[in-house]
Amino acid sequence: MLDISPMLLASTLIVFLVLIAALNSLLYKPLFSYMEKRDADIKKDLEEVGNNDAEIAAFHTTAEKIISDGKLQAHAMREKAVAEAKALAASKMEAKRAELALEYAKFEEAMSEERSRLSGVLALEIPNFEAAVSAKLNQI
Repeated sequence: MLDISPMLLASTLIVFLVLIAALNSLLYKPLFSYMEKRDADIKKDLEEVGNNDAEIAAFHTTAEKIISDGKLQAHAMREKAVAEAKALAASKMEAKRAELALEYAKFEEAMSEERSRLSGVLALEIPNFEAAVSAKLNQI
């Protein structure tokens, strides 16, 4: 029936064990060490990503602070420019008001002189007007 040869069985067992030992040292140990190294690298990279998230949040906070400071500075500069423009406009208006007040005073003085001159001329012409009016009344 079946002839089992103990020598063949022993040699097959020895070859199998030698093959397992050779594969273990040449294939399985380097493969397992590579897989463990890869897992450690992935874990390390995930931790670095977590650290990067913290750095990104810090940079984002810094950027928001810089932007808010810039907005405050822009608002202050705008307020300063508006105040300077208002002050300049007010000084120009005061200068124009003073100029107009001076011109108005000159105009009133000229009008006063013209009124007094016309009053003098009319005072001289009153007898002529009275004579003309009485001549017209006599004609009626």
